[in-house]
Amino acid sequence: MNVVQEIRRINESEKRQGLGASASWHDDYKDSAYIYIGGLSYDLTEGDVICIFSQYGEIYNINLVRDKDTHKSKGYAFVQYEDQRSTVLAVDNLNGARVLGRTLRVDHVKAYRQPKQGDDELPTERVMNAAPEVVEVRSERSDDEEVMREAGIDPDDPMAAYYLK
Repeated sequence: MNVVQEIRRINESEKRQGLGASASWHDDYKDSAYIYIGGLSYDLTEGDVICIFSQYGEIYNINLVRDKDTHKSKGYAFVQYEDQRSTVLAVDNLNGARVLGRTLRVDHVKAYRQPKQGDDELPTERVMNAAPEVVEVRSERSDDEEVMREAGIDPDDPMAAYYLK
């Protein structure tokens, strides 16, 4: 039986028995506000993970683990919530959820260690996951509105000048 099904089985068993919070398996993790998230799509960014998991509590920290050389996601992350109760909600509600065709494994982390922040581990170029794509248009024309339309930019968009940089 895989971990996702095992967590569901334990939760259902506790529900049938009517166990209180102090008797729950979650109580073993009462001193940790961290969760492990596995099975993430490699295309998800930190912002995407925050959007999904912030529905169960305030997120203080996220570590989307990336390859040291390519800086691409390895498909798992660690999230720190404001309090431990949020971890229980996230584990119970998102473990086994399907996101972008992949099944998430969400579980508690008892003793999380922050990653080392060595200079060789950080990307050398600025990474802006949430920034809009900049469209570079070089034209001799002075009619900016026509250039914007050709680039697929709405001239009435307040950010239109930014996109044309």
